Amino acid sequence: MSQPHPENVYLPKIAIMDRVVEEIADVKTFYWHFEDPAEQSVFRKFLPGQFAQVSVFGAGEFPASLPPSPTEEELFFTVRRVGGVTAALHQLQPGDKFAVRGPYGNGFPMNQYFGQNLLFVAGGIGLIPLRSCLNYALDNRDRYGKIQLFYGARGLKDLIYLGALREWEKTRGFECYLTVDRGDDQWTGHVGVVGSLFRKPGVTIPVENTTAFVCGPPIMFRFVIRDLLGMGFQDTNIVSTLERYMKCGVGKCGHCCIGLAYVCVDGPVFTYEQIKRLGEDI
Repeated sequence: MSQPHPENVYLPKIAIMDRVVEEIADVKTFYWHFEDPAEQSVFRKFLPGQFAQVSVFGAGEFPASLPPSPTEEELFFTVRRVGGVTAALHQLQPGDKFAVRGPYGNGFPMNQYFGQNLLFVAGGIGLIPLRSCLNYALDNRDRYGKIQLFYGARGLKDLIYLGALREWEKTRGFECYLTVDRGDDQWTGHVGVVGSLFRKPGVTIPVENTTAFVCGPPIMFRFVIRDLLGMGFQDTNIVSTLERYMKCGVGKCGHCCIGLAYVCVDGPVFTYEQIKRLGEDI
């Protein structure tokens, strides 16, 4: 008797664009759904922090973070235009078809953080991969302790998800601190790098029983890590996502290999302890 052929893990599923929202210059959020409702149901079991591979017909494929939380109804990607494939995605309109495969990666173990304080630190578009985890925690507010977000960008025009930020601020027990590197006439808030928010009068950051989530440009990451370690955070209580070009998503091609780890399978979520052990210069 012949055996059924296993499903081709490289074969993406057809998706349909619902709407497109411009976040900031060269960054858009694409809301979409699978053409096959069955595929939609399977995909919606993704974990915060996982990613998917996005295909634009005639242009190619690229990896993208999954910014929605599993608790949200809509599926979407937030993507910066940085090359030919992402530029092609930015040209798509509602009703256009593209393709998605995944989800891939380990994700954030949100169940392990029950009862803990959660500290999120993001710079620029570094909020994209942290959004899923943050929104999940806010939608399950009673399962976590203090939840804080420290978010900074170069200027007001570089802050993403401003609408979501306003909604999150309505959540009980959530503290949101924003900053820009350079202020202007339209900005009345804090001015300085994101780490300077830690020393803002009135800000209290608990270290005991707290996990810190950090994502942003390398220079921001280095200084924030230094600040967190100085506060007394342990390497195991600092978590980040490593962005490497992931071609296959299933640990076969080796494009995302760091030492003995494959970012697409063993990550993209790693503790700072694991990052140091990998010898990654982030």
